[in-house]
Amino acid sequence: MRLESELLDDRILKIVLDGRLDVEGTQAIDMKFTALTATKQAAILVDMSRVTFLASIGMRTLLSCAKAASKRGGKMVLLNPQPMVKAVLDRSGVATLIPVYEDLAAATEALREVHPG
Repeated sequence: MRLESELLDDRILKIVLDGRLDVEGTQAIDMKFTALTATKQAAILVDMSRVTFLASIGMRTLLSCAKAASKRGGKMVLLNPQPMVKAVLDRSGVATLIPVYEDLAAATEALREVHPG
């Protein structure tokens, strides 16, 4: 599992996850992902388009970081998960707790509503 991050227009932190969010993959990114998402007020866009597998431990990391961001006045959204990963998000109920968007424009617009420029 790889994690890359970049700041979009000074307000939105985009995190790209690449690989499997299974036990090993989640452990590989957990500390960095948590530091980026849960430690400050931020608008966070998590690009899931390269995530090929999502296990319960990966869902736990996403949920705990989204909750921590929310407590600090931030918001996390997920972008463009692959069909199998999207199905897992839907069936598990994660998609009802963390908004999931199919396109970048809709995702960034949702985050700008929380963090207007």
